[in-house]
Amino acid sequence: MCCAVSEQRLTCADQMMLFGKISQQLCGVKKLPWSCDSRYFWGWLNAVFNKVDYDRIRDVGPDRAASEWLLRCGAMVRYHGQERWQKDYNHLPTGPLDKYKIQAIDATDSCIMSIGFDHMEGLEHVEKIRLCKCHYIEDDCLLRLSQLENLQKTVLEMEIISCGNITDKGIIALRHLRNLKYLLLSDLPGVREKENLVQAFKTALPSLELKLQLK
Repeated sequence: MCCAVSEQRLTCADQMMLFGKISQQLCGVKKLPWSCDSRYFWGWLNAVFNKVDYDRIRDVGPDRAASEWLLRCGAMVRYHGQERWQKDYNHLPTGPLDKYKIQAIDATDSCIMSIGFDHMEGLEHVEKIRLCKCHYIEDDCLLRLSQLENLQKTVLEMEIISCGNITDKGIIALRHLRNLKYLLLSDLPGVREKENLVQAFKTALPSLELKLQLK
């Protein structure tokens, strides 16, 4: 009875904070303490972290909802007009919904995946995206990202490093980011047609600085 009363008193904010603490603890666990196949467990858990809550986006706005998604998955964000990176889910800033606009995303070592990319649809100020060691990032993620009209206009810089599931198909889709000025591609074993990529970007984005560190 006592436990039931305690649970009823949890506010939405308390629940979100508790979920943030749980996600941080789980992301720090390297091995499961039991004998089941951990790959399937982590796949399921990461899908939960990436699930899009459209009601949440409507209630708090796209930047806040996207911030929660990214930090829940282990990524970081930097807001427009700020120098400091926000990486602690439980210390996301509060205030007017239109005050904090995501300007940069660093998804290094995060578990973001394609099913979560609808979180980016309403973002209107993102200028830089870094995808490094993102084991769940696939071509579909880049295809979805490059289709979002807001990002086509705002993204200026991208870095894609050590994402083993990315191939030429995903990279070539980035030519739709029409204001892209800098693109770093490093340690991407699935990218094999370097000459074709160079030519495609030279045609679509003649002012792009394309930096390749590929074998």
